[in-house]
Amino acid sequence: MFCESSKELAHFVSEARAFTNQGKVADYIPALGKANPHDLSIAIKYPDGRYVSAGDVKKKFTLQSISKVISLALVLSDHGPDYVFDKVGMEPTGDPFNSIAKLENMVPAKPLNPMINAGALVVTHMIEGKSVDARFQRLLAFIHDLTNDYTIDYCEQTAQSEYETADLNRALSYFLKQHGQIDEPVEHLIQLYTKQCAIEMNCLQLARIAMVFAQDGKDHETGKQIISKDIARICKTFMVTCGMYNASGEFAIKIGIPAKSGVSGGIMGAVPGKFGIGIFGPALDDKGNSIAGLKLLELLSKNYSLSMF
Repeated sequence: MFCESSKELAHFVSEARAFTNQGKVADYIPALGKANPHDLSIAIKYPDGRYVSAGDVKKKFTLQSISKVISLALVLSDHGPDYVFDKVGMEPTGDPFNSIAKLENMVPAKPLNPMINAGALVVTHMIEGKSVDARFQRLLAFIHDLTNDYTIDYCEQTAQSEYETADLNRALSYFLKQHGQIDEPVEHLIQLYTKQCAIEMNCLQLARIAMVFAQDGKDHETGKQIISKDIARICKTFMVTCGMYNASGEFAIKIGIPAKSGVSGGIMGAVPGKFGIGIFGPALDDKGNSIAGLKLLELLSKNYSLSMF
């Protein structure tokens, strides 16, 4: 039986919080640099509607790279796997998430997977709509379906901060455009991508999205099949192989659940067939993952045998 009480969960949060001293917030994005590095919270969402939580689970944070899983699910639903994976690969990489190195060596210049920035930019490019705003609203509406919460929006301050410091993503986008992987103005894509990364929610809302992925794309509370079973499977597979940046292999061995992190300190974990997990802990390790969030997941996985392997 998994953790059924908030008191029990709070014990693990207290143990993991000690590791925040070893991490650092993502201050290279000025808006993210304002976070309290000692924050740590977690929410567990069960298919029957129950939550178990610990910490300040209503504190909001931006999705950052967690949004890559959601945009991937959307474009796979719109275009199908054959179309999407003609433009972006399925292979993990040992390089940092923002590296351009593999692109330069690939012929054609096809990003290795949708979880690195180059691949995520190609995926975001595929979101349908006649304008940046229309495409963003399409993504936001999909998130509203996943959470059953229509109050979720993006943080304008964070989006602007990221837009002003997105030179590396611009470089990736120009490289991709040169090689025919995108065909829109780079600034339009950067505007959309920075808004996507700045979508804001709390641990409870994130855990609900994770629960939908864990339940093969179905929200059992509403009865809606929001994502097809096959697309949920594809997304969870990428979360296992590529979801924790270039620490994904170690994460699979130590923890062993589909998960995706973001440099705001969020982690979305989907325990297949069971429940969803939303974590926020903004102090990061050198790979860009929440250092206390990882420890918290490791404690839970060991104590409750969560690994799928």
